[in-house]
Amino acid sequence: MSKRPELPPAEILTAYALTTAELSAIDVGNINRTFKVTHDGQQFILQWLNPIFGPEVHLDIEAVTAHLAAKGLPTPRLVRNQTGALWSTTGSGEVWRLLTFIDGDILSAGANAHQCQAGGELLGRFHRALCDLQHTFANVRPGVHDTARHLRHLANVLKTHTEHRAFGDVQPMAQAILASAALLPPLGDLPARVVHGDPKLNNIVFTARGTAHCFIDLDTLSVMTIPVELGDAFRSWCNPTGEDQVAAHFELELFAAAINGYAEATRDFVTAAEITQIPTGVETIALELAARFCADALTESYFGWNRQAFGSASAHNLHRARCQYNLSQSIRAQRAALRNCVERAFHT
Repeated sequence: MSKRPELPPAEILTAYALTTAELSAIDVGNINRTFKVTHDGQQFILQWLNPIFGPEVHLDIEAVTAHLAAKGLPTPRLVRNQTGALWSTTGSGEVWRLLTFIDGDILSAGANAHQCQAGGELLGRFHRALCDLQHTFANVRPGVHDTARHLRHLANVLKTHTEHRAFGDVQPMAQAILASAALLPPLGDLPARVVHGDPKLNNIVFTARGTAHCFIDLDTLSVMTIPVELGDAFRSWCNPTGEDQVAAHFELELFAAAINGYAEATRDFVTAAEITQIPTGVETIALELAARFCADALTESYFGWNRQAFGSASAHNLHRARCQYNLSQSIRAQRAALRNCVERAFHT
């Protein structure tokens, strides 16, 4: 993974006329580097874009956020630099962007039922608002939720990284993930929708009253299926222990609230086939993420890691893999209950 910069370079601050601005780092997120900017009484978000995203992603962000704003949904918007461009590039090739600041609270864990219902309704309104968007995405990340590909990658890494210092610890976890994945029901052929792509809990801005205000971190905007999108959302929202706790469990009460909120906004929009596959999507994405973390415990090439809490990227990613695996097993044990929640939400 590319090294994230400690501070924005002077040429970027100049590009946005921010040389006298106050900066504070926001240490949330595993991919980009984020700073809160205060300048002339206004606040912004300044971000270094990880090279895993091409700069063309900003064309997608601009198209989608303009469409959301036209539909009345709050959303961060790109701020053009002094030349009118949507992003800025340094002489060394780093890509940076400036965004409007959305005030509110961001949760990393511990959402309550009210917040989950509000998040579900917001996600439903987000999907509905974009259902008529005509846009060809410039930044395409093929296979981002190709579960079979991620599982093959994990199996291959087990063969190619046997000399890794942590192999003896990683191998049992990897084998458990692969064995569990072999028992996943197929998601089937479902319609593609314009989605957020990473609607986890800390990508929602909440108001002080607990209302879900808007989604942030829009690099992952794409086209995928509803059960996969909801799987990524609910495996995050409905795990009250947070993503870094091994004792992870999937809270049915939170899921019921979240799916009720989503159904309220989309009951006449999503298809019966999509609705049926929502529980499978949640289990699939939790296990897929476990596989991705587990593979990176050996390759140490993608995810950022907490240097204060762990001695290496490998150690942190193995820990994350265990957390998501345990979550997937909690979901599996409640398959029937999840199906009942979905049935009640969409047919009341």
